[in-house]
Amino acid sequence: MLLLALDTATPAVTVALHDGRDVVASFSQVDARRHGELLLPAVDRVLADAGVKLDAVTGIAVGIGPGPYTGLRVGLMTADTFGLALGIPVHGVCTLDGLAYAADVEGPFVVATDARRKEVYWATYSDPRTRVGDPAVDRPADIAERVQGLPALGAGALLYPDTFPDAREPEHVSAAALAALAAERIEAGEELPAPRPLYLRRPDAQVPKNYKVVTPK
Repeated sequence: MLLLALDTATPAVTVALHDGRDVVASFSQVDARRHGELLLPAVDRVLADAGVKLDAVTGIAVGIGPGPYTGLRVGLMTADTFGLALGIPVHGVCTLDGLAYAADVEGPFVVATDARRKEVYWATYSDPRTRVGDPAVDRPADIAERVQGLPALGAGALLYPDTFPDAREPEHVSAAALAALAAERIEAGEELPAPRPLYLRRPDAQVPKNYKVVTPK
């Protein structure tokens, strides 16, 4: 196995390479406005650090969100393109699961990332490998009672200390953790989800009301 992992569902552009036993190279850069510009150079850097070419990769793991539309689709389209070009499988991994996998927490906890619009993408976990229920998007105040007393990871938790008073690092997902989780699940024979985005809501861009289509006569 030589698994290339990438995620652009958060402000972090993050890439890693996993050989089935360990992460052999990784790179992350936080810049919410430059996913498309930074991702391919990050892939090149990771492959160069590992001393391998892209055609040596045997599979792709990509963060499927939840995340904002613009950033998330950069990673997914890149992963799909690599998969098609190389003829290798592309595995989807929930971005929140990648964050949870890196948690140094005992017992139940919450992962929350920034969903903008004063909302968070979030999910609860019984341990770093086990999510409880599906990811959701909500205003922090609306879920305060449901997450009360639980440690919380992620940028969303750090943004709203009233709801998440026990907020902890990591702030953003790491492709190293995503790769390790994906490799573990693949080795265990688990079926990973298809690389399809978890948007959870409509994109910010909307067609204006009373929009008129003008066609030539």
